[in-house]
Amino acid sequence: MPEPTDDTPALHAGRPARPIRSYVLRTGRMGSGQKRALVELAPRFVLPCEARPLDAAAVFGRTAPLVLEIGFGMGDATAQIAAALPGTDFIGVEVHEPGVGALLQRIDEAALSNLRIVQFDAVLVLEHMIAPGSLAGVHVFFPDPWHKKKHNKRRLIQPPLVQLLQSRLAPGGYLHCATDWQPYAEQMLEVLSAEPALRNTAEGFADKPDYRPLTKFENRGIKLGHGVWDLVFVKR
Repeated sequence: MPEPTDDTPALHAGRPARPIRSYVLRTGRMGSGQKRALVELAPRFVLPCEARPLDAAAVFGRTAPLVLEIGFGMGDATAQIAAALPGTDFIGVEVHEPGVGALLQRIDEAALSNLRIVQFDAVLVLEHMIAPGSLAGVHVFFPDPWHKKKHNKRRLIQPPLVQLLQSRLAPGGYLHCATDWQPYAEQMLEVLSAEPALRNTAEGFADKPDYRPLTKFENRGIKLGHGVWDLVFVKR
């Protein structure tokens, strides 16, 4: 499978590489099940990175609302949401191979037909593979908060990305972000509120929507008294 390197021709041809990324590629341990899933299941469920709009109806064999998730980690919440919402199709974007392998295992175990993966840089996927106005929703759950002030510029939720995201949402489509880092939550609220194409569904932060499951990490944090902040904005 392709990894998001600067010399990948399909999505980098004719344009400069992104100067700042919100992630760092790390080599993580992979279990035998994840390795096997990558070999056996990737051809069916991992979409190729192409510099042309995705034909979701052809990919899923139907016309249904399409939701894109950026950075699904190990895929636990992604698989649970897809299983709970069989009438919606989901595209999960993740750069880390162990997470891709783990989600492939969950797709297989739960026989999920409404979930596909793209292993590439989410910004480039949005720019080249997602047509304007084609998404019913976008999920960004617990992105790296880049705690140090000098690294804040690496945070994913910034005005240019939010403008790109809203352009890919259909009218009435939603953008749902969640974080357990309060300074990042406050920045998210400021950035999202400043985008004129989006409207906040709450007075400030939102209650956790029922469709977003609590992760093990989140449950542990809640027991320790840590906060979690959800933000849900809709396209005007």
